Amino acid sequence: MQTLALQLTATLVDDAIELVKGFGRAVLTLATAPIERIARACDVAGVLEQRRADRRAPRQAAASGGRCKPRNCRWSPFGGLSELT
Repeated sequence: MQTLALQLTATLVDDAIELVKGFGRAVLTLATAPIERIARACDVAGVLEQRRADRRAPRQAAASGGRCKPRNCRWSPFGGLSELT
């Protein structure tokens, strides 16, 4: 009986954490939407799309487990803005 209660508690905590992450991601998307819209409007040469395609390609450092730079890290709140520079 104790393991069932422990599993239910752990599941509830995990779900609550994922819910908070989802809300955070939604707020971040809403906050950066105007910046993204302006960046896409100003991108006449297609540089942003090329950088996004390059970023999706597998990298040597990621495969070897190397640390990412703070601006290029996928957990960084400013990671999406790094392609504007």
